[in-house]
Amino acid sequence: MDKVLTHMTMSLDGFIADPNDHPRELFDWYEAGDVTVPNPNEDVSFQVDDASAEVLRELTGNTGALVSGRRLFDIADGWGDKHPVGAPVVVVTHRAPEDAAKRWPRTTFVDGVEAAITQARKIAGDQDVTIASAAIAQQAIALGLVDEVCVSLVPVLFGEGIPYFTKLEKGHQLLEDPIVVQGRRALHLRYPVRR
Repeated sequence: MDKVLTHMTMSLDGFIADPNDHPRELFDWYEAGDVTVPNPNEDVSFQVDDASAEVLRELTGNTGALVSGRRLFDIADGWGDKHPVGAPVVVVTHRAPEDAAKRWPRTTFVDGVEAAITQARKIAGDQDVTIASAAIAQQAIALGLVDEVCVSLVPVLFGEGIPYFTKLEKGHQLLEDPIVVQGRRALHLRYPVRR
């Protein structure tokens, strides 16, 4: 426990959304089974297969805080202050929304990735911090703040869009061998970061 990890669903060719920020078929695996994985956001439901349910329970059950970028936060309208992982959210932004305290009381807004991870660790206590933003994940990896990179790889090719990873500022980042779980419509990969 007490790890900082990233998790994103990604197309086989490396994208987390199309050019218009829409995930399209990437999230099909969240509805590809008959096992319900509950979450605190009544607007979101997960109906997955047994293997994916185990992965989701582990990811959401151990998350004490989630770190997001401002763009994703705005697209999701702050998840109504109830992110599906059930944990408070820390948003990296240069300017918090005017009505932040009123609309999103469980959300913290900070300026900078390092500050976000520090704040998220305080909030999470002995639980994990999950980064759910490609740009924030890349910056956190460059700063040496990530312990594990998680990918739910789905069988679709986008051809273009928003990539999970782009150029890494410090060059190659070696990862350990993956922990692999085969789910329906998703191959779940967890790569510990090599130190």
